[in-house]
Amino acid sequence: MDRFKQIETFVRVAEAGSLAAAALEEGVSPVILGRRIDALEKRLGVKLMYRSTRRLVVSEEGAAFLDRCRNLLAEWDQAENELAAGRRAVGGHLIVSAPAAFGRMHVAPHAPRFLADKPELQMSFNLTDRVVDLVREGYDLSIRIGGAVDPNFVAVKLAGNRRVVCGTPAYFRKHGRPKTLEDLPNHNCLAFNLQGGQNRGWYFRRNGKIVTVRVAGNLDCNDGELLHRWASEGLGLGWRSTWEIQRQLEAGELETVLDDFELPDYDILAVYPQQRYVPARVRYFIDYLKEIFAQPGYWSRPPSLPGKPVRLPGEPVHAAAATVKDR
Repeated sequence: MDRFKQIETFVRVAEAGSLAAAALEEGVSPVILGRRIDALEKRLGVKLMYRSTRRLVVSEEGAAFLDRCRNLLAEWDQAENELAAGRRAVGGHLIVSAPAAFGRMHVAPHAPRFLADKPELQMSFNLTDRVVDLVREGYDLSIRIGGAVDPNFVAVKLAGNRRVVCGTPAYFRKHGRPKTLEDLPNHNCLAFNLQGGQNRGWYFRRNGKIVTVRVAGNLDCNDGELLHRWASEGLGLGWRSTWEIQRQLEAGELETVLDDFELPDYDILAVYPQQRYVPARVRYFIDYLKEIFAQPGYWSRPPSLPGKPVRLPGEPVHAAAATVKDR
């Protein structure tokens, strides 16, 4: 008897909760499924599940084996789909959520090149700083920066990122540099506010613990791009991500302070719901962004403009300049 079929039957019966329910799904008799389970248990020499006419209970050994079997079947499905579909056959509708500023600068501008050789694929972007409900709101993928991820979702690291306190050389010449977290209340801090104007504070790591520092200044808002602009104009200190200021740091236009207290685990993540088969359009777009973000010097370049083609190393200029037909 086919070993793969036995494993597939074991997983189906365990997930269905009974031989009868699993048989109904497959369109065969419960007796046939029972024989497959018996053959699998005999070959392994282990009791995988206890069965009666009314209930089914997976044994302790069966539960451990069940997890391995699920992974095996998922890998098999993915391999088959990759082989059958191929990169150029990617189609459907890819719906992506991303933080507003990051999405405008580092996600949406790369979409035209990604779509250039995928005529059957359509993409939609929702650029918002709100954490969306992927399942309820119908998103395939969410780009997020830092923060905890629900265990029901898969998070793939796209690139590293840090949160740093920064200011212009002119600001530091005039107001000095904070040396400790306790110095921050003496500075004009450009903070992100919540609804009603409440400041949510800045977070740091000190002595292995996360601490919140309540900061204040004469300007605050709920838009990260505006806060970035104000910090770049020397109006105060900013608490910014390296993905948006790396070029300015290297050019000396902005300088960091309090580096010993920075919050390092603020990676750029691609998040999608756990599922047995991840659509090819999701996997390929994640791989595509990882490839772009890993380019030497990428984060030091001026931000991309929406619709401006991006060329990867070794790619002909005409390929990057390819346009997408109007739909």
